[in-house]
Amino acid sequence: MDELTDVLAAVGPRLREIRRQRGVTLAHVAEATGISGSTLSRLESGGRRPNLELLLPLARVYGVPLDELVGAPHTGDPRVHFRPVHRYGLTFVPLTRRPGGMQAYKLVIPAKDGDADPEPKTHEGYEWVYVLNGRLRLVLGERELVLKPGEVAEFDTHVPHWLGAEGAEPVELLVLFGQQGERAHLRARST
Repeated sequence: MDELTDVLAAVGPRLREIRRQRGVTLAHVAEATGISGSTLSRLESGGRRPNLELLLPLARVYGVPLDELVGAPHTGDPRVHFRPVHRYGLTFVPLTRRPGGMQAYKLVIPAKDGDADPEPKTHEGYEWVYVLNGRLRLVLGERELVLKPGEVAEFDTHVPHWLGAEGAEPVELLVLFGQQGERAHLRARST
């Protein structure tokens, strides 16, 4: 076997493993990509040769770079290239690249704009926030807290909450978020 044949033969098992790690079915992936379930099954089993038309939508749905799907050799460049997302006047830097499960973000909230009133929201999940720089104003239900660098808060996102910068400088946070309400840490048993 030549190198290209080896690389292509490894794509199917790699796709199957990524899908199983994500805990999704072929039917779910078929719906999300528009690729038929039978094509996906043949691709995973090696009965169908991978091509860009199949791999690009799968890379998008799985949230992984194309080179990870095909097992491309490392280029030797250790830099990580994040793509910030700007929404609601905030900057989100995704630190994880897989859909579902626990997600990690760096969040930058600009300095407060006048005396804007907080508008607490609720949604599914559980959040853990760690203040890197600046001061975080956290409204959580009826409580209001100000967290300094190095401080952490965790909460159920069903509780109305709002995050903002306290003071004249932006606040930078690490945020762990779980759709299914996973806790951000494990508690060890006492011995």
